[in-house]
Amino acid sequence: MALLLPAMTALGQGDRDFLAALPASLSPDRPAPVVRALPPEPASLRDTLDAVRDAPLPPAEIWAARQWLNAMEPRLARYVSEAPRRRALLGRIHQEARLAGLAPELVLAVIQVESAFQAEAVSSAGAVGLMQIMPFWVRELGLPADDLKDPHRNLRYGCTILAHYLAVERGDLTRALARYNGSLGKTWYPERVMRALASRWSLQETGRATAGR
Repeated sequence: MALLLPAMTALGQGDRDFLAALPASLSPDRPAPVVRALPPEPASLRDTLDAVRDAPLPPAEIWAARQWLNAMEPRLARYVSEAPRRRALLGRIHQEARLAGLAPELVLAVIQVESAFQAEAVSSAGAVGLMQIMPFWVRELGLPADDLKDPHRNLRYGCTILAHYLAVERGDLTRALARYNGSLGKTWYPERVMRALASRWSLQETGRATAGR
């Protein structure tokens, strides 16, 4: 994958904001962690939902961040046609995954399965937005004014909830995904997410994913 980092002076403010929000742990030979430990009590999620962490990035990690963005953008084109919206969404997904301690590729796979990247999607059960958040989570985690159709807020909820379930299940991704979907004890939903991850979003699947867009 031959992707080059443009000179920092050529970056716009949006790019700099995106890069400033990326995790210091991201590097070409050190992938983002799947999950960080969160206490299981729902009340603990409220602080996580509103947390903001800023960390300066050394040049090598800025380069790695640009690599990730450039690798994922053509894959997302199948679902989001407008390039500025695509880049902004990827930046936010990476930021929210980092805040929750999730691999951003996993979050992309969940969104593909849940809503096919449709921010206005509402399921027959009433789940809303990109990550199909049930409205009762607003009472648990946020404020009455929170709009689950707002991609930024929806991603914050979805990543926080998934990280919480991963902590509850001690890193068992299959069980955590089943909890997220409300189908604990069944495997059809985790299997769908993992197929999406392997076929389109995995960093090891660059050739196949870009060829199939």
